[in-house]
Amino acid sequence: MTAKRPALRPDPEYLKAFARIMSRIERALGPKRPARPVTVCVAGGATLHFYTGERYSNDIDAKIMARMMLDPAELQVAYRGEDGHARLLYFDTQHNDSFALLHQDAYGDALPISVAGVDPRRLEVRLLTPLDLAVSKLSRFSEQEQDDIRALARAGLIDAVGLRRRAEAALPDYAGNLERIRTSIGAACRLVEAAGKKR
Repeated sequence: MTAKRPALRPDPEYLKAFARIMSRIERALGPKRPARPVTVCVAGGATLHFYTGERYSNDIDAKIMARMMLDPAELQVAYRGEDGHARLLYFDTQHNDSFALLHQDAYGDALPISVAGVDPRRLEVRLLTPLDLAVSKLSRFSEQEQDDIRALARAGLIDAVGLRRRAEAALPDYAGNLERIRTSIGAACRLVEAAGKKR
């Protein structure tokens, strides 16, 4: 899948906090440069914020494509957002994508981003594409997930046809209730269509 690269819209102060956490993960790799970059693929509310500027997320849900020992105390940063509110951002070391609906190519298709203070030859930071982010929201499909899908649609980053196609292509690898997830796919596509009409 060739994904269109959307403009990123994070709060600048959030971005600084995010960069500090990623630089600490890079530092945890040790002094030697790895033979190939270690990839961190970010999902969840952090990725939604990067794409839309909406919904501050306190945690970074991400998959590190390597085994690493990380100190959770090192992976949290206090900052003050553009809105003046004091916030805490932390890397969720307990994040588990095993129960999410996720296309088998989601991590390979994820979009690399430049992060200040992080050497991409050592640590490559990627964001799930907007489409794969929307698909990952279908497993829980809570009110928050539905709002996130609407936000992606309002920003013009996903459409109903593409969402249905990508989600259904992910079904063979899904271990959950297929009837329930198919219902969620249909409901999500209706949300996207409705949000698109309001743009």
